[in-house]
Amino acid sequence: MRWTLRLGRIAGTEVRIHLTFFLLLAWLGVEEYQQTGARAALVGILEACLVFFCVLLHEFGHALAARHYGIRTPDITLYPIGGVARIERMPENPGEEIVIAIAGPLVNVVIAAALWLALFGLKAPDPARVIEARSGLAGFLLGVNLMLLLFNLLPAFPMDGGRVLRALLAMKMGHTRATQIAARIGQFLAIGLGFLGLYGNPMLILVAVFVFIAAANESGSAQLRSLSRGLPVSAAMVTEFRTLPRNASLGEAVDVLLHTSQHEFPVVDPDGTMRGLFNRSDLLAALKASGPATLVTEVMGTDFPIVHPGMPFEQAFAMMQERGIQALPVTAEDGRLVGLFTLENVGEMLMVRNAIAGSRRA
Repeated sequence: MRWTLRLGRIAGTEVRIHLTFFLLLAWLGVEEYQQTGARAALVGILEACLVFFCVLLHEFGHALAARHYGIRTPDITLYPIGGVARIERMPENPGEEIVIAIAGPLVNVVIAAALWLALFGLKAPDPARVIEARSGLAGFLLGVNLMLLLFNLLPAFPMDGGRVLRALLAMKMGHTRATQIAARIGQFLAIGLGFLGLYGNPMLILVAVFVFIAAANESGSAQLRSLSRGLPVSAAMVTEFRTLPRNASLGEAVDVLLHTSQHEFPVVDPDGTMRGLFNRSDLLAALKASGPATLVTEVMGTDFPIVHPGMPFEQAFAMMQERGIQALPVTAEDGRLVGLFTLENVGEMLMVRNAIAGSRRA
């Protein structure tokens, strides 16, 4: 994944951290150093790391609950404003989604309860002792976990409360409609958070933007799943395209670019076996760097997933999103290239199906 650093693998789940997280640590360190010195800066960085360790445990709560229902979690990524556990598929049963969503906040409840017992035991503490505990590391983490609990229970995507709301609505209506309603509620809440952030809290504005975009993406993804349910890759693949032999030059690729609407360039053997793939951006960059006489084999990529005509549409589209690429080669069982699964063609197919669905409702 782009802009992420792999930290390791735990129980089959890869843990990654986005590089912007280190910018957050640097910003916190500089702020604390300017205000109170080097020691405070180190303490601030340590506290931030412990907060994100709690966030990581929260995400593993989701992962373990998903595993209970046979759903894998390929990776967990930590961002400056939280963590994301990417499960391989959403459960069809709303009850299972509720359990998976609640599992994360329950981890924060367990952490907060353990810290409370360590600080105060089973007896109710007096207010002065609670105020005193807030200045220590354990008291700080107790407060953080309570805040994480409350924040994640907000009924807004991508927070867990939004997923619980969607699951509850899905019990009464279709999954797609439930997602649209929950996403709209989430966006209204995001707008409210954004207005609060205008009163001196830029981080809250950043969170609001993230929530708004995530809610829109969730709604779009649900609509895509609804429109593509049961479709194979062959329903959206391009079958009329030009290929390039392995001994072709970039000049020949330019000829294809100028005389067709093609943006992806498959490289094949004489028998049609797929060998490589590059796109228009790769072509233009290579032309500028080394000229039209350069062979396509020096430009083409060979590390890409290959899909088959009968593969479920959703699976292929998820592979495309995960890699951040615009096209996937579609091959027959013998390795011959039979089509291209492109983002452009996927969009056109979905627009057509959406129009057909709208005419039926009308």
